[in-house]
Amino acid sequence: MDTHATTLRADRQRSAARPAQPVRARWAQPTRVVLIGAGFGGLAALRELRRRRVAGQIDLTVIDEVNHHTFQPLLYQVATAGLQPQDVAHSIRGVIGSRTHVGFRLGRVVGVDWPRREVRLADGDRVPYDRLVIAAGAVTNDFGVPGVTEHAFVLKQLGDAAALRNHILRRFEEASAHASHPEGTLTFVVVGAGPTGVELSGALAELTTHVLAKDFPELDTRQVRILLVERDDLPLPGYRPRNRRYARARLADRGVEVALATGVREVRGTGVLLNDGRIVASRTVVWAAGVRPHPLAEALDLPLGPGGRIAIDATLRVHGRPEVLAVGDVAAVTEGPEGPHPQLAPVALQQGRHAARELLRERAGEPPRPFGYVDKGKMATIGRSAAVAESPGGRLAVRGFVAWVAWLLLHVAFLVGFRNRASVLFTWAYSYLTYDQSARAVFEARGVADGGP
Repeated sequence: MDTHATTLRADRQRSAARPAQPVRARWAQPTRVVLIGAGFGGLAALRELRRRRVAGQIDLTVIDEVNHHTFQPLLYQVATAGLQPQDVAHSIRGVIGSRTHVGFRLGRVVGVDWPRREVRLADGDRVPYDRLVIAAGAVTNDFGVPGVTEHAFVLKQLGDAAALRNHILRRFEEASAHASHPEGTLTFVVVGAGPTGVELSGALAELTTHVLAKDFPELDTRQVRILLVERDDLPLPGYRPRNRRYARARLADRGVEVALATGVREVRGTGVLLNDGRIVASRTVVWAAGVRPHPLAEALDLPLGPGGRIAIDATLRVHGRPEVLAVGDVAAVTEGPEGPHPQLAPVALQQGRHAARELLRERAGEPPRPFGYVDKGKMATIGRSAAVAESPGGRLAVRGFVAWVAWLLLHVAFLVGFRNRASVLFTWAYSYLTYDQSARAVFEARGVADGGP
C-alpha cells in the first residue's frame, strides 16, 4: 500500500472541509496551496518552499500534466543525439521526497471554480485551495501560419525531442537504403533564429559532420542541407550586432544556410513556402519561432495582459484575485516600471521564488513586496567552442571558447539533480574528446490497451 498517497488523501479530505480563508489573515491552520505547473517557475516555488521548511505552515499540492521537470534549454541536444532524454528530466516526486506536507497530482487542469476555490482536472477531480499559484508556462506559437501544427516539429517536451531525433535518424537510414529517396529527405529546415533555432542548427550540422558521416560512409553528406529561416536581418535577435554577425559566420562555417529577412508562409508535408516565394523541399521542419502563453491562461477567465498573458500586479498577484499568483511565461506584470518581463527561464525562476516568499510573508502578516527582476545577462551556443555571452544591457560581450565554456558550466549548474549534472558533464566531455554522440538509438514507444486495475 502507498502510505504516502493514503496520508495525502486523508489530508485532502480534512482540508476540503475547511472554509476558504480570507486574504491577509493570520492562519490557525496550514495554508492549502495549489501550484499549477512544474516548469522553471513552478519548480523554483516548490524548491523555495522546501528550503524554508514550511511543514505545519503550508500544505502544497503540485499539479502537472507530466511527472517530471524538463530542462528545456537542452532539449535540442536530445533531438540531435547529444544527450539521453533522462539527462534533461527530473522526477517531480523526487524533488518532493518524503515530505508529507507536499503532494503531487498527475493531471491536466481544465479550469478553476472560483467561488468554491477548487481546481478542476480533466478526469473530473477537484483540488481545493486557499492560495493558488499558476505557473503553467508557454506553448509553441505558430503565429497562424498554415501547416505548422500538422507538419512541423516543436521542442517543448521530452516526447518532442525524442520524436525529432527518431525522425532525423530515420531520414538518414532512408537515404542510405534508397538511392532514389524523395526530394528533401536530407533537407532540414529550422524556422526561427533565436537561441533554440541557432543551437539546434549548429548541433545538427555537427552531428552530420562528425558522427553521421562516419555512420553512413555510403552517403555523400554534402547532400545534407540545413536551412535556418529568420525574419530579422541577423540571427539571435536582441543580441549585440557583433555577436549576431559572429553567430551567422560560425553557422556558415558549419555548413548551415541562413535565410534572413524572410519568414515562412506555409508549412507543407513536402516542405515550406517562404514569404519571398521560394519553395524549399524538406521532410523535416522544426518550428522554433516563438511561444505564447499556455491555453489555460485564456480558459481561466482572468484579466489578460500583453500577448494574452495573465495580468498580474507588481507583487505577482492576479488583478482582482489577490489569493491567486501567476509566474513565468503565462503571466505579465502590467504595472510599475519593470513589466512586462520577457518570457525567459531566468524570469520564471526569480518569479517562482518570489511567489513562494509572498505566501510566507502573508502567513506572517507582513505586507507584500513588489517583484524586482535581476537581469544576469544571456548566452547562446552555436556549437563546439563557439558561443556568445552578454552582460545585462550588452555592455560586456564574450565570444568563442570562453563563452562556450561559460555556457556549458551554467547549464550544468542549473540542471536538477546530481545524477543529471554528472551524466551531462561526462557525456559532454566524452563527446568533446571523441567527436562522438552515443544517443543514436531509434526507438518507438509501444503500449498495450489499458485494461484497468
